[in-house]
Amino acid sequence: MLLRVNREGLEAALASIGAHADSLPIFAHKAEIIPFKLLSVRTPAANIIKQEMLAVGGDAVTPVGAVTCAAKYVDILLLGTLKHYKVLLKKMAQMPYFGIPQAAIDLEMALTPQKLRTTLADGRVLTYEKMCVMGILNVTPDSFYEGSRVPAMEELVERAGRMLAAGAGVLDIGGESTRPGSDSVDGEEERRRVVPAIAALRKAYPDAVISIDTYRADTAEAAIAAGADIINDISAMEADPRMADVVVATKAPIILMHMRGTPKNMQQNCEYKDVVQEVAVYLAQRAQLLRERGVSADKIILDPGIGFAKNVEQNLLLMRDLKALTSFGYPVLLAASRKSTLGAVLGGVPAEQRLEGTIATSLQAIYAGAQMVRVHDVEENVRAIRTLEAILRGSAE
Repeated sequence: MLLRVNREGLEAALASIGAHADSLPIFAHKAEIIPFKLLSVRTPAANIIKQEMLAVGGDAVTPVGAVTCAAKYVDILLLGTLKHYKVLLKKMAQMPYFGIPQAAIDLEMALTPQKLRTTLADGRVLTYEKMCVMGILNVTPDSFYEGSRVPAMEELVERAGRMLAAGAGVLDIGGESTRPGSDSVDGEEERRRVVPAIAALRKAYPDAVISIDTYRADTAEAAIAAGADIINDISAMEADPRMADVVVATKAPIILMHMRGTPKNMQQNCEYKDVVQEVAVYLAQRAQLLRERGVSADKIILDPGIGFAKNVEQNLLLMRDLKALTSFGYPVLLAASRKSTLGAVLGGVPAEQRLEGTIATSLQAIYAGAQMVRVHDVEENVRAIRTLEAILRGSAE
């Protein structure tokens, strides 16, 4: 009889056999093949890394013709266990040429366990031992999901309270619909909608963490002055270059999301050779702009932008391969709640019937190693998330 043991059950399997507790880290390094893709490596370096990876017992894939160095730079896919990579890194440390040191730095950072955190301007810290759930509150008349619209202030405060009681870690306030094809509102109207809402929530719930969903620097400044803690920018600071100045000046964390064009025309910009790689590289580059201005990693969160300048297949690939974003050292947010891709998967159902699909995406975010999900239905998603977390821990505590 043969039993298959998954990675999460390895410790229990070792214990049942009677293995010494100190052996767990040793065997853990041998238990799983971890694929990594090194991008734009100088071709001589790619050939060397491949040979060294083969020598330690792992494997590597390079393009056809790489051995002749016909191209100056190539991508290389590494296939190895933690044990293979640790030995490889020791070898790479002795190779100060062809850009190998930088490749070693990138690989070591991806392999090093990190306790990700988000530090608010007032010193409070979001930690991610458990998935953080962000609740959506739209003070707009035209958001794609009618159930998220909260035009009345009293209702907004009441709904926010229910979300917090259900386990929301962040409340996200938006004053402009960014659904595909939507028209923008002017900044003054956006601020008229969101600033009083944020002030009311800050007064009602002094300890709540509040994010402002805006791509305008003026709105972000006004929202922060009213009590917002996090900036959620769907344009990753491209729509308003002054947004970076606001982040630096206020010390507020920012969510950088991938999008092409504007909500009005973004669905005409869905051409990618490799959507996962292109989105990941773009977000890493936008984050680097902030790092170069002295913004620390605990002020940056990445969002692949599900539904923004992507078609159904591209959205599904990004969710499937969300792990590609988790090696940069920043928390990752998945925002797929009730979006049209889920409607397509479920046979064309409207937004009102996409709750189960949304929950599935939240659970996938856990498997991918993401830190936060943005959802309309906090209670249902929190319950599903906490259940899966308990299963993976093997403990209800």
